[in-house]
Amino acid sequence: MSLLPVAEAQGRLLGSANPIADVESVALADAEGRVLAADLAARLTQPPFDASAMDGYALRRDDAPEPGAELKLIGTSAAGHAFDGTVGKGETVRIFTGAPVPSGADSVLLQEDAEKIEGGIRTKFPVRQGQHIRPRGQDFDKGEAVLAAGTLMDFTRLTVAAAMNHAMLDVLRKPVVAILATGDELLAPGTEPGPSQIIASNTFGIAALVRKAGGDVLDLGIVPDDTAAITAAVRRAQAAEADVIVTLGGASVGDHDLVQATLVAAGMKLDFWKIAMRPGKPLMVGSLGRTHVLGLPGNPVSSLVCGLLFLEPLVRKLASLPPVKRDAVVEAAVTLGPNDQRQDYVRAKLMRSSSGNWLAEPFGKQDSSMMKVFARADCLIVRPPHAPELPAGTPCPVMLLRPELFS
Repeated sequence: MSLLPVAEAQGRLLGSANPIADVESVALADAEGRVLAADLAARLTQPPFDASAMDGYALRRDDAPEPGAELKLIGTSAAGHAFDGTVGKGETVRIFTGAPVPSGADSVLLQEDAEKIEGGIRTKFPVRQGQHIRPRGQDFDKGEAVLAAGTLMDFTRLTVAAAMNHAMLDVLRKPVVAILATGDELLAPGTEPGPSQIIASNTFGIAALVRKAGGDVLDLGIVPDDTAAITAAVRRAQAAEADVIVTLGGASVGDHDLVQATLVAAGMKLDFWKIAMRPGKPLMVGSLGRTHVLGLPGNPVSSLVCGLLFLEPLVRKLASLPPVKRDAVVEAAVTLGPNDQRQDYVRAKLMRSSSGNWLAEPFGKQDSSMMKVFARADCLIVRPPHAPELPAGTPCPVMLLRPELFS
């Protein structure tokens, strides 16, 4: 199988993915980051009554068309404690922000625009009809569809959902991503490795990527290079109805790389394998029934780069979430040499030039096993296949690792 261009591989993977339509009901407090499955209509009208927008005095505008009107104070209306009577001619009610406007009143005079006198107030300014009153239903009416299906619930939308009197929300189910690390050499963090062993690290970065992309993680743990053990783990993922199975390592064709053959024996349809990219060439993509299968490389940097390019957009599409905007164009801080036939993703740091422009400076060491360099990187410089030399100071495409920090 020949090396597949990155863009074609992404297109084939995402083209085979359909957003999850399953619906579940969750408590409002747990709905942050979830996607509404249906339009959300208000269960009440807001505000439910004409309410004062300011602290002041509720009155009839006809009683105070000009400054100097004297009005009798007959009561108070506060939030949660409405005035039960009616404001008649020449009368006023002390009112506070959010309180119901009493019957008979049609305007609110600011407290600083009133002078207190014996038994009432004297107006300092003319009153405008309806001033400082929030009319009933100004925000929304009962039955009004305020939030549409497909809306991503964030802090503003959770607030309005609560105001609409919803304690539970119908949302789309999150994609379930099963993660399986393979290798006789792998041990869990916190244990003491032997002479031929290393600590398994990829699972934690990939799991974080999945959760950030809107998915739930099913950690299948670490299994040895053993066909029966790999098969058992895959069956666990199927029993859990995982939407995606991600394997870490073992997807190549060496004597100890058993993942691909085991998955094929278990019924996987192999779509493509080996991508024209660096790092991350030995990426495997297939399907096991309705379940997407991604075999990520074992080298940590290769695994994470492939995770950003393939797993993140897959999970977000399944979750009905828009892609993360990671692409940007900056200036090359140094001259970059010509590239070969594989698309290169070069770890780099971002900095500001003296003129304020963003510059990308690559790290000197780019080995795919070097996690420290990746942790320090801000972006990946994208070097297309057969790209010519790129002089310092010229536009340079990058893939942002932390787009929220780039502006």
